[in-house]
Amino acid sequence: MAYSAMSGNGTTAGDDPLQTAVWRLRSRACWTDAAALLPRDTPRAALQRAVLMIERCLYTERGWAEAEDALRTAEALAHSDEERGAAACERGQLAYAATLHGVRDRADEARAALGRAAALVPPGTPGRALLDFRRGLLAENLTHSPQAARAAYRRAHAGATAHADPLLLSFTWRHLAGLALRDGELAEARHGFAESLRIREELGYLVGTAPALASLAETESEPEASRLLEEARRLFRLLGGVPTWLARQLTPPTPGAATA
Repeated sequence: MAYSAMSGNGTTAGDDPLQTAVWRLRSRACWTDAAALLPRDTPRAALQRAVLMIERCLYTERGWAEAEDALRTAEALAHSDEERGAAACERGQLAYAATLHGVRDRADEARAALGRAAALVPPGTPGRALLDFRRGLLAENLTHSPQAARAAYRRAHAGATAHADPLLLSFTWRHLAGLALRDGELAEARHGFAESLRIREELGYLVGTAPALASLAETESEPEASRLLEEARRLFRLLGGVPTWLARQLTPPTPGAATA
């Protein structure tokens, strides 16, 4: 399956040893090292390498040229509709990440790429669940349409549940909870963030655990909120300040500084 690289392969006992090694490095923010383990001459490996390099961009705000090179290789090696659809989905994710981080406005490219993916990836497949999630990201963060985002996240959540994709479920729980928090639904948000954190801890997805802890802290009262934030800071430091965008949320306020 072309999309298995995006589904947390290597996270359970009995998985392919190569995928287990790749997952362990990926989960610890060692995307380049993980990519170096993969063979270079198959569509699946090329796609997985692109996935790793694009995730690195999203979490570190660097490595854009390497991600582009990896993605072009995956696009060139793709032959089936599934492979082409998976590569188009990654093209959309890279364009989304570049837009989100202010590198360059590639929103139109992201929409077009995800549209191509939608024409190639059949409904009811694992790849469709990931595609729905990424369309939700565009709706939430680029077009600022929370209703469309919620609908897309719910489709992705149902697909991830049907295909037993825990990593994607951790993302759908997290983003649905974020929308609930925006709407003032505190109990629903707390439940979603807690589920996301639980899954990521079970998978050993360290690079995604600090954001999950920080999000859950937003829904908790003291002293639990401070405990969660301190644990998030510990993991953030352990991983060398990744994800970079979490720094603002985890930086303690300067004593005596004015607050908005």
